[in-house]
Amino acid sequence: MQLIRHHPMTSNDLQQCLRIATGASLGFLCSKLMGFNYGVFFTVTPMLLLGLVPVMSMHVTRQVIASSVLSILEVSLIAGVFGGQPVVMSLLAFVLFLYRFACMSRGSLFLFGANGVISLSIMLHFASYPDTNLIDLVFCNFWGHIVSIAIALLMMLVFPDVSPRAAPTAPSKGPNRMRHEALLGASVATLSFCLFQVFDLRDSLSAQATTLLLLFPMHWNGALDYARRRALGTILGVSCGLMIQLLLYNWSHELVLLLPLFWLFSLLFSQAHISEAMGSGVGFAGMSTLGILYGQNLTPNNDLVFSSLYRASSIMVAIVLTLIACYCVHSLLNRFEATRFGQ
Repeated sequence: MQLIRHHPMTSNDLQQCLRIATGASLGFLCSKLMGFNYGVFFTVTPMLLLGLVPVMSMHVTRQVIASSVLSILEVSLIAGVFGGQPVVMSLLAFVLFLYRFACMSRGSLFLFGANGVISLSIMLHFASYPDTNLIDLVFCNFWGHIVSIAIALLMMLVFPDVSPRAAPTAPSKGPNRMRHEALLGASVATLSFCLFQVFDLRDSLSAQATTLLLLFPMHWNGALDYARRRALGTILGVSCGLMIQLLLYNWSHELVLLLPLFWLFSLLFSQAHISEAMGSGVGFAGMSTLGILYGQNLTPNNDLVFSSLYRASSIMVAIVLTLIACYCVHSLLNRFEATRFGQ
């Protein structure tokens, strides 16, 4: 099986590559200059917007803002009222994941559901710790999305498409398949949340994001296919992060030197992402790994080499466990006619 597929790039594709790399670099620069504690919202969100959405529109903007605001309200309520009751939190998390995956399955609100799943899971996990500053967390999430939207719109002005794009067509799905996809995604996402809570995996943000990204195809075959690509992309992302560290050595925290290299590797990954023409593959996995690595873990007192190796190993474990959970839930749902996967 060929893990990286190459399709001829058009002028529009080149413009999108420049939008992704420059937008991610601007978000990364903003988070470091302002000293935000959760820089991942400023670095990875522009990658998500510019990488998975070819053209920004008001419909996309409304989905992103709505997903962020709803996640903030839900996390604030759950953490404030049920913070000391893990069973209740897990049940509520399942319900919240369920309606988000239902939106993803319908297609028209895919970005609302996908962005909401990631924001909800990350914030709910961090908010469960007593020493977490909840105000700082929700502040970074909200403004991270606002800044990312502003960056995405700016990139559309600076690097506009050369020619009009064809409107995407949503595949038709039966009600059984949509129920299957929503229940599969919500079940595995809730299991992931519970696992990270039980084992106190506070420093495994990359692995947590991986368990959710694997669910975006919303079926077993898609998750298995993406797992291979995610594994390869993670290795490439970590390798590029280590290469930057070796090149800069003691100057790795100097933004003037770091930013051009971050932009260059983001551009290479975005080119691979666009060439694959499959939504989320090796290129996007490598790019998001690099974004999480530098957006969240680059601090003066942090050993980025150890962080890189730790995240690579934790992602591999997360991929295996998520695939096992996906297969078990997929097999269980296929036993019932109402939730059997099909067209």
